Amino acid sequence: MFKFITHRPFWVNLLVAFGLLLLILFGVLQMLGMITRHGEYLTVPSVTGKNTQEAVKLLEKNGFDVTILDSVYVDTAKMGTVLKQFPEANSTVKVNRSVLLTVNRVTLPMVEMPSLQGKSLNYALEILKRSHLQLGDTSFKPDFMMGSVLEQKFKGSPIVSGAKVLWGSRIDLVIGAGLANQNIPVPDLTGMTFGEAKAILEEDGISLGALIADAGVRDTSAAFIYKQSPARFSEGLDNAKQLNYIQSGQLMDIWISVERKNLSDSSQNNNPN
Repeated sequence: MFKFITHRPFWVNLLVAFGLLLLILFGVLQMLGMITRHGEYLTVPSVTGKNTQEAVKLLEKNGFDVTILDSVYVDTAKMGTVLKQFPEANSTVKVNRSVLLTVNRVTLPMVEMPSLQGKSLNYALEILKRSHLQLGDTSFKPDFMMGSVLEQKFKGSPIVSGAKVLWGSRIDLVIGAGLANQNIPVPDLTGMTFGEAKAILEEDGISLGALIADAGVRDTSAAFIYKQSPARFSEGLDNAKQLNYIQSGQLMDIWISVERKNLSDSSQNNNPN
């Protein structure tokens, strides 16, 4: 073999080596073409609007790799469907090409509860809309902040800003109704628990002034009221009881104790000292 090479001219050996190199290169290219299926093309089917799982099966069946590029939420589209695809439908691409999908989520995302307290009702509605939330029930409460949001609630309970709720949740609002110059009878709160009385005060629009607790009171909501100012009745001429009146927004002072005290009526509590 060595003698065969050395007895031929150099240019002959060079041509033979070059021919072998071309033959090897041609073989490698043919193998790569077989592996990559060079020259074969496929048409991308349309999967936009289809169920995500069905779309993936269809694309893989047609020889495509599938990658979920992003998962977002669009409330105008059906959940769990394909929103966008790349390459677009009917595009001609090489085999083994990946198709990128943007899909609509199958579950509702969580959003942050905004701060609505102190804002006008119209502005609060705009904020709710931008936060992808809905207005639930509205109620009105006597307050000098007329037309402004006093409280924000979710499923009947107060909700703080920043709390997570589902997209599209309904938020209830308590709106200030202003202070009317209408006198209402002073409610008699003596004997009630502070929790019960607080609900009555809020309903009548009466603000809590001083809350004086006797020694030993730990849970104010369960403590009993034994004195209030102003009282429901005051003594008029001839010691006759006269009904006292109060306006929404005025203050009422309350005294509480651990035990329920037996008082004849609240007229004796008219003196706060």
